[in-house]
Amino acid sequence: MPRTTFDRSNVQGGKQWGQAKQRQTDQIDDEIDSIITQNTYPEVEELDEKLVAYKDQFITYDLDGSGDLDDNDVRVMMEKLGQLKNHIEIRKMIKEIDLNGSGTINFREFVQMMLGGKTSIMRMILMFEEKNKEKEKPVGPPPKKSFSDLP
Repeated sequence: MPRTTFDRSNVQGGKQWGQAKQRQTDQIDDEIDSIITQNTYPEVEELDEKLVAYKDQFITYDLDGSGDLDDNDVRVMMEKLGQLKNHIEIRKMIKEIDLNGSGTINFREFVQMMLGGKTSIMRMILMFEEKNKEKEKPVGPPPKKSFSDLP
C-alpha cells in the first residue's frame, strides 16, 4: 500500500485522515474475505472473530495509515506493550515476519504471524497483551441473589 501523507497546513486533515483510515479498513476487510474464501487456515476455530480482532490490532498499530507496519510502527507498538526494543531488534523482528522482503509487515503477514505454526517474539508479546486486557464488566443492574447463593 502507498504511504499516506497529509498536508499539515490543511485544517481539514482530520477528514482526510478519517477517509484514509476508512479506505484502509475496507482493504483489510477485502483481505479478510480473501483469507476466508481461500480457506487458508482450515484448522483454526472461530477464524472470523480472530481475524476481526487482528484487524483492530493492526489498524491500531499502523500509525501512519500506510497499510504496513514499518520500523516506527513496530517501535511504538513495543513501547505501548512495555517491551522497549532498539532499532536492530525491531529490524530483526520485522525480517522474521516479512515474507515478501518489503521491510514492512502487511496485514496478511501479520495474520500469518498470529495464526501460523512458527513462533515469533512479536506474536508472543501480542498474545501476552491480549491475555492481560481487562474483561468487559457487565452492564446494568446486578443479578438478584438469594440466601441459597451465599457460601
